[in-house]
Amino acid sequence: MVEKSLETAPADFRFPTTNQTRHCFTRYIEYHRRPECDKFAKYYRSLCPSEWVERWNEQRENGTFPGPL
Repeated sequence: MVEKSLETAPADFRFPTTNQTRHCFTRYIEYHRRPECDKFAKYYRSLCPSEWVERWNEQRENGTFPGPL
């Protein structure tokens, strides 16, 4: 049997509250600024609901993404 290691993004002092919405959005943007950095991909995938990521990907493709990329 193979053991899988489950991890989430580490604590980030920029996001001290329990609401992780901003943390999720920031990690998504960080990854898309530096797509070769797999750690940011792991972070946003563990923090963000898949529906948000799908919508953001569509917005990026359409040129309507609200964040700074």
